[in-house]
Amino acid sequence: MSEAVVPHTTGKPNAAAPGWFRRTLDGDLFYSFRRSRITMIAAGVTLLFFLVAIFAPLLSVQNPFDPAQLQLMNSRISPLWTADGQSPFLLGTDEQGRDVLSAILYGLRISLLVGVLGVVLSGALGILLGLTAGYFGGAIDGLIMRIADVQLSFPAILIALLINGVAKSVFGNKLDETSMLAVLVFAIGLSFWVQYARTVRGSVLVEKNKDYVAAAQLIGLPAPVIMLRHVLPNTTGPILVIATINLALAIITEATLSFLGSGMPETMPSLGTLIRIGNGYLFAGEWWIVAFPGIALAALILSINLLGDWLRDALNPKLR
Repeated sequence: MSEAVVPHTTGKPNAAAPGWFRRTLDGDLFYSFRRSRITMIAAGVTLLFFLVAIFAPLLSVQNPFDPAQLQLMNSRISPLWTADGQSPFLLGTDEQGRDVLSAILYGLRISLLVGVLGVVLSGALGILLGLTAGYFGGAIDGLIMRIADVQLSFPAILIALLINGVAKSVFGNKLDETSMLAVLVFAIGLSFWVQYARTVRGSVLVEKNKDYVAAAQLIGLPAPVIMLRHVLPNTTGPILVIATINLALAIITEATLSFLGSGMPETMPSLGTLIRIGNGYLFAGEWWIVAFPGIALAALILSINLLGDWLRDALNPKLR
């Protein structure tokens, strides 16, 4: 009689066991992503914008924020493929002699930085207030939600303009480029927290009546631990959708403020500032000064919005 062959074990974890990365690839979310060609293109375009913004110093022919590298003799040069184009200015130059492509890459860094930091600030504030209102309820819930209702009666851009105007009236000429960037982040962050708070509050009202919350309360866990460790992870889906969509809204808000002259200065322009600068030369024939920053901003917003729409549908259990 032959003996049964016992497989040799080394005591190490099974290498074939799927890790978190493999589970992600096999999950419903990545499957939905692979099935949507438009979403894959939008993700690629968004990633490309982030990469060129990060590596802008390596890709640019000049630093448009450095006046020492600018020459007025190179002002208003048309794009390279036109009859009056000059190398190395692929997309032409503006009235200060800045290379338009370099200005777009550096301006993209400012727009994305303000957008991302604004979303982080608004998300942190909204999640904290939403968790507090939904978990404790009562007068705290009523106060936070009434403040949210009042803010919803005003457009986000108006609130951002108000905060920006107050900061300028208080600090005056003391605001340099870095301080102005911080003011924009603060203004945008305070303009978009309501959506997070209302969404998280609704999810918490559902989750706090479940058994796992009662069990956590029974063993004596403090309320902040229950809210952050147990309740918050069950609200991540809607938060991700709101954050993606609000990233596009934050970038648009920053561009609008800069276009109106309440955002980044001309010495450190964002995409909105570049559009405002180029708008004054549009009817003079220098169309490239405003056209290419506008195209870059539109492409960025469109790609992020497409990602947000896909994420909203992919995380909706009713559509699975």
